[in-house]
Amino acid sequence: MVILGIDPGFAIVGFGVLEAERGTTRLIRCGTITTPAGQPLPARLLQISNDMSELLTVFQPDAMAVEELYFNNNVTTGIGVAQARGVILTEAERQAVPIFEYSPSEVKLAVAGYGKAEKRQVMEMTRRLLALRAVPRPDDAADAVAIALCHARSRTSRLQSPEAARPGSGRYEVRKK
Repeated sequence: MVILGIDPGFAIVGFGVLEAERGTTRLIRCGTITTPAGQPLPARLLQISNDMSELLTVFQPDAMAVEELYFNNNVTTGIGVAQARGVILTEAERQAVPIFEYSPSEVKLAVAGYGKAEKRQVMEMTRRLLALRAVPRPDDAADAVAIALCHARSRTSRLQSPEAARPGSGRYEVRKK
């Protein structure tokens, strides 16, 4: 199974592509989609949409894992991230890629074994679990890899549930290649 992990943003979108088969997981590629500062938000959203479409076409993921939106103190930034996240979800839906959403604490729990783990702990466990020489860079790409790894390790993944295989179960329907 190929999993595309996404750390949403409007300035930087992190992505990580993993292949998970029979208990082994390997990193295929990771990186970022970046949009120029000073560019109007609609232009940035269009670039994210185009780049997401290309990622989905090139890697043909069986699932996309996306971090749920987490609002801290800056609501203005949160609104831009929410709009970018909507574009990301739309592109996955357009290409019939099943979407799975995880909270930051779910990602931490799945990767580091503790829902309140520090970022450096999650990154180090990501490196170890994937047998990488170094933590992926930049941080947005590393976060996306951790999100994909969360989906690969999730015992509660909807891919494993009977509902996911049921015809007409909506966006979580497992597609046949």
